[in-house]
Amino acid sequence: MEQRPEEAAAAPAGQTDDLLPLYRDLLEARGRLEEEVHRRTLALATLAHEIKNPLAIVSGYVELLLTQKVGPLTDRQQNILTETQANCLRLQKFAQEFLAYSSLALGKASATLRLESGDLGACLAEVCGYWLDKFSEKGVALYFRAHPEIPSFLFDYHKVQQVVSNLLENSLKFTPPGRAVWLTAEPHVWDRRSRVGTAPEQERRSASSGGANMVQVTVSDSGKGIAPEFHLEVFDDFFRIPGDESETQGAGLGLAIARRLVQMHGGKIWVESEPGAGSRFCFLLPMQRA
Repeated sequence: MEQRPEEAAAAPAGQTDDLLPLYRDLLEARGRLEEEVHRRTLALATLAHEIKNPLAIVSGYVELLLTQKVGPLTDRQQNILTETQANCLRLQKFAQEFLAYSSLALGKASATLRLESGDLGACLAEVCGYWLDKFSEKGVALYFRAHPEIPSFLFDYHKVQQVVSNLLENSLKFTPPGRAVWLTAEPHVWDRRSRVGTAPEQERRSASSGGANMVQVTVSDSGKGIAPEFHLEVFDDFFRIPGDESETQGAGLGLAIARRLVQMHGGKIWVESEPGAGSRFCFLLPMQRA
C-alpha cells in the first residue's frame, strides 16, 4: 500500500519522540563524565601541589652535595647525584605543567587574562632571551624577527610568553643539533565569517585585501615533522605522538596549555607539518577587542 504524504511527514516526528529518552540519557552521562573529570583533575592538581615542596627540598640537598661543600665525592657518587638532580628537575617540571593545566581546566582565578596594551615584539624578544642558553647547549640556532609595523595592542604579556615558551620547548626537543628554529611575528587578516576549515594558506593570501586585525606568531623548526593525521590531536590534553614517548620529556600538556591560552585571547592555533619537513606552529592574537 502506498504511504500517504501526511503519514510520511508524521513519521520523523514520532522517531524524534523516540530519541528523546536517549538524548536525555546522553546528556546525563556527559554531565557525570564532566563531573568525574573535574574531580580527578582537582585531585591530581592537589597531588602536584603537595609534591612541589618535597621535590624542591630534595633538589636543594642534591645541589648542595654536588658543590662538595659538605665533603668530597667520588666520581660514582657525583654521577648518581647528577642523575638524581636531572630527575628531580623533570618531576618539578611535570608538577608545574600540570598545575598550569589544572588552573585552566578548573577555571581558577590564576587562569584569567590580564589584558594590557603592550609591545609584542619586546615580549617575544624577552622570551627568546630566556631560551638562548638552552638552544646553544644543544647546538640549535634560534632566530627571531618581528614585523616593525605591529602596533601596541591588548594581550596578556606573561601568558603569551608561556605559549611561545611551550612552542619553543617543543621545537627544541625535536630539532637535531646543527639545525635552527625561527620565531616570527607579522600582521595578519582573519575573516571570522569564512567557512570552517579554511586553509591557513588561503587566510595568509587574504591579508593583502585589507587592514590586519590579527598578529600571527610562528615557531618554525627543521625537525622530523608531524604526520597529517596528528595535526589536531597534538593539541589534545596528555597526547603524545605514538612512537615518540622515549624522546619526549613532558606529560603531553605543553601544546594543550598553549591551545587553551590562545583561545582565551580569542585567537586560534594550528600546525603545518609533514614527516621529514619540519613543523610550523602558528597562532593568532586579535589586535582589536570586540
